[in-house]
Amino acid sequence: MTDTTPDALAVQRRVLREMSVAQRLRATSDLCESTRRTSLAGIRSRHPSYSESDARFALFRMLYGDELFRRAWPDAPLLAP
Repeated sequence: MTDTTPDALAVQRRVLREMSVAQRLRATSDLCESTRRTSLAGIRSRHPSYSESDARFALFRMLYGDELFRRAWPDAPLLAP
């Protein structure tokens, strides 16, 4: 990692090692949710005319790819993320 000093990286690793499995799972879940919210905000910013449903379909398409998206939602529009 070029943006993290060796000292900061050592602290980060120590903190992660000291976390319980449940704490690490929660941190991972929080990071995933934050990433989804940020991605959804980006979609809304690029496509202000999208409805809430449209924005979520665009997010799902981005996350899962066209083939899996089409299998899960065969009648949904293929909207640009």
